[in-house]
Amino acid sequence: MNGASGTRRTWRRLPHRRPRLRGWGGVAAMASACAVAVTATLLPLLPCDAAPLGAEPSRGPGLTQARQVSVDDSCSHPEASLRPSSASGDAVKRIQQQGYLTVGVDQNSYLWGYRDPETGQIVGFDIDLVKAIARDILGSDAKIVYRTIPTDQRISAVQHHTVDMVVRTMSITCDRIKQVAFSTAYFQIGQQLLVPKTGTTVTGFDDSLNGKTVCAASGSTAEALLNSQPHGSRVLRVPNQLDCLVRLQLGQADAVLTDNALAAGQAAQDPAVHLIGQPLTQETYGVAMNLADTDLVRRVNKVLDDYRSGGASSPWMQAYGKWLAHNLPGVTGPPAPLYKD
Repeated sequence: MNGASGTRRTWRRLPHRRPRLRGWGGVAAMASACAVAVTATLLPLLPCDAAPLGAEPSRGPGLTQARQVSVDDSCSHPEASLRPSSASGDAVKRIQQQGYLTVGVDQNSYLWGYRDPETGQIVGFDIDLVKAIARDILGSDAKIVYRTIPTDQRISAVQHHTVDMVVRTMSITCDRIKQVAFSTAYFQIGQQLLVPKTGTTVTGFDDSLNGKTVCAASGSTAEALLNSQPHGSRVLRVPNQLDCLVRLQLGQADAVLTDNALAAGQAAQDPAVHLIGQPLTQETYGVAMNLADTDLVRRVNKVLDDYRSGGASSPWMQAYGKWLAHNLPGVTGPPAPLYKD
């Protein structure tokens, strides 16, 4: 797909440039910004391709009681959000009047937001959450416009109202809450290294990275971590985190730094690579919205409250069981919501 929507690329196997990479042969980078027409249902019609990844074990917190925190200048709790409300303010009414919800998503991240090669539909944990939000605002026959957005364009898409929100494995950070508003946290992750299983001297996020090339997505928390602690490495920046796996397979990178949930997916896609060490950070994913759309933030938080409710039978746990439990076992529930008002 050419023009304003981006360039369509298809998944293909790449030649084995490195003997050590003997697993899945490689992936081509996906289109960076494919626009999608309004759908008649909650399913997308975006004509781009995707291929499944996978994941390795990860741990997450169990759900505990919601609480209010004191937000100070040190930003000790960036994940603290506005209290939930079902009220329809200006932002919610805008969405209702336009008749559809426009959401920035990923189509490259298996389990979270990826294009099923059999059905052509974008599916995953994040997509199930998008559907729940759309149903609450627009009703059971809600329509969604999916726009696939590169990592480094998530914030600008929200700021310019190109999308109503971004639901795209986006970590809540002190820097980002100055630029966009976040919902309460809906998943906990950490940054971790992905390296080849053989033929590497990288042993962890330490001086073994000296002189090595480490790949990270532009605008990601992984890039920020590498900028502050490069350990003598050269940072290779790409538009999307999945592009890093391609660079690793081509021998253009020695390691990848990204969210462990996403890195584990890449490891399952190519069994010749694996995660090493422990998570380097504790981060949470949130739904990003425009800073001015406070009523929409509260409405999404109301949806998330409902999504978490019900214990083992909650919509959150059902989505976890459907998409993540097999490859990310041991997560007992969503992070508890924190509120700043």
